[in-house]
Amino acid sequence: MSEETTPLTELLAEASIDLDASAASRDEAIRLAGAGLLAVGAIDESYVDAMIDRENSVSTFMGEGVAIPHGTLAAKDSVKADALSLVRFPEGVDWDGNDVRIAFGIAAKGNGHIALLSQLATVLMDPEKAAALRAAETTDEVYALLEPDEDE
Repeated sequence: MSEETTPLTELLAEASIDLDASAASRDEAIRLAGAGLLAVGAIDESYVDAMIDRENSVSTFMGEGVAIPHGTLAAKDSVKADALSLVRFPEGVDWDGNDVRIAFGIAAKGNGHIALLSQLATVLMDPEKAAALRAAETTDEVYALLEPDEDE
């Protein structure tokens, strides 16, 4: 863990968390993840379209019922601050044939998204943590699951 890596918990504002959402489509789910980033002023509205553009070219489905939609490189100028959003879909969303229960929206300046993705991947590679995240019903549970492990 390098000094300049901001913990996930500091990038995820409570205003960017929706634990009881529903979406009829993948794109609607991405728009909800984008809305969480917009809510905290991390992005311009154009970034949300770039998140959908990215999804149309490369799926951000990560397995374990999780997708991590983020914008294209061309949309970097639409990012005002690094931030995360988290949208939980208790009923699931059909994400190109995959069942997605959680979408993490990512906004990052420069190459910041790479560090964010690797931090998220660390959490999501633990099936127990991923399952707990899919079941989380309070923001406190979410924050506890995203806390970096002390021994890392």
